[in-house]
Amino acid sequence: MKAIQVNETGGPEVLKLVDLPTPTPGPGEVLMRHTAIGLNFIDTYHRSGLYALPLPFTPGQEGAGVVEAVGEGVTRLSKGDRIAYAWGPVGAYAEYRTLPADRAVKLPEGLDDRIAAASLLKACTVEYLVCRTHTVKKGETVLWHAAAGGVGLLAVQWLKSIGAAVIGTAGSKEKADLARAHGCDHVILYREEDVPTRVKEITNGKGVPVVYDSVGKDTFAASLDCLQPRGLMVSFGNASGPVTGVDLGILATKGSLYVTRPTLVHYYATPEDRERYCAQVFDKILKGDLKVEIEQTFALDNVAEAHRALAARKTTGCTIIEP
Repeated sequence: MKAIQVNETGGPEVLKLVDLPTPTPGPGEVLMRHTAIGLNFIDTYHRSGLYALPLPFTPGQEGAGVVEAVGEGVTRLSKGDRIAYAWGPVGAYAEYRTLPADRAVKLPEGLDDRIAAASLLKACTVEYLVCRTHTVKKGETVLWHAAAGGVGLLAVQWLKSIGAAVIGTAGSKEKADLARAHGCDHVILYREEDVPTRVKEITNGKGVPVVYDSVGKDTFAASLDCLQPRGLMVSFGNASGPVTGVDLGILATKGSLYVTRPTLVHYYATPEDRERYCAQVFDKILKGDLKVEIEQTFALDNVAEAHRALAARKTTGCTIIEP
């Protein structure tokens, strides 16, 4: 089978297309044939070594496909079942892979494999952030950085389905228009406007109860200035680099603020979690509350270019890799 292998961490050039033996499922595992593979920012962290993994490895945490064989003891899945996963273990950048059976969820009828692979990790991220990290209520106003990104566009739609007002940030007029087209109430061009000043203007000086920030280092300080007293800063990504050297005293002086750094694996930790919350995600997609738009498609042998585009913020919406 064809697969991507990383033998040393670094830039996109370390992503090498190789031939590997098609694996055999062990006890508790399934062998799946990928029909579509998701591309996510966390893949770049693994590739670069920011999030270290044992070498060599095949990147990718998200995919959809068909069960080709089941290992000993697997009863909840059968050959021919359509499945998807979005929480690892890594190994998605390949034509086939083995996967612990309890890490997969069955896809409902009517949900296309490509849509599942493009959106599951992103949509599950949105679910836990807006429903559980901070339970956004109807009428609340929230700030979402990178509102035109893959997670951002789904977040805007989910938040609007709740009845929240959304302030988004974007790096260009084109991305601002895209965010507005998906329901964003206000879009701040962060390269041209001061984000905290605009947030205060939009909220009549109050600020917002919660900021969702996947950008990291470049936006952390400004995000704190957008919050109401006792507001929550949700830092869930490092697109511009990790946040370091934080003086906790700043949280007191800026209004007894809260900061959290959540990850999906702790919110989708058990098979029961995955079944329960994926069902909510699938329902949102099938009802049309979340319209998943695949804006970019890359072949497996061109995945390095996909990483370059993602890191340069040249992608919008969702991206898939075709095995």
